[in-house]
Amino acid sequence: MEKRFFFRKANQMLKVGLTGGIASGKSLVARVFKDLGAHIIDADRIVHDLLESDQQVSKEILDFFGKDIMREDKSIDRRKLGDIIFNDPEKRAWLNSCLHPKVFAICNSQVRLLCNRQPDCIVVLDAALLIETGYHHRMDRVIVVYAELEQQVERLIARDKFTRGQALARISSQMPLSEKRGQADFIIDNSGSRESTEKQAHDIFEKLKEEAAR
Repeated sequence: MEKRFFFRKANQMLKVGLTGGIASGKSLVARVFKDLGAHIIDADRIVHDLLESDQQVSKEILDFFGKDIMREDKSIDRRKLGDIIFNDPEKRAWLNSCLHPKVFAICNSQVRLLCNRQPDCIVVLDAALLIETGYHHRMDRVIVVYAELEQQVERLIARDKFTRGQALARISSQMPLSEKRGQADFIIDNSGSRESTEKQAHDIFEKLKEEAAR
């Protein structure tokens, strides 16, 4: 487990990175944190908004991947795009290099805005690729949510109607959860009941509040 040492002034924002594998349960934990008073920045939501609203980003992606990933309304079909990138590491790397700088620039902007409005708050960045991008080094604390591989597969099949092959391709494209856990300050085991996961999240948030108050 990596140890992060940092010095915070009194009444200074606590920045928390929330990550894990696909279908590991990050969204559930983020909802608990939000209900308890944290400000959530959702990296996947930012990506979705970029693809929907930023014409320059959409043009770059369509120029690279072609019109086959375009819906009838000329928006990008994320499922078709996913089928390509999760089976082609080079194309996935290109897309990440296109999107990640823009996504984290928006994250930084939102953090600054929150810091100006509420400097003593707890802000949680929910990002699946937080560690892969190295952005976890900018966080005060890192939380990893994990589940067993078969649970991830079953959830993806049930939630997104993926085939087993599609589910495994998406899971294998990310850093193994065993490695992510080694970078965590806190680990949440989402292989059990929903109630167990929510209790773990609640207990960790109490520790974060104590730390933020010091």
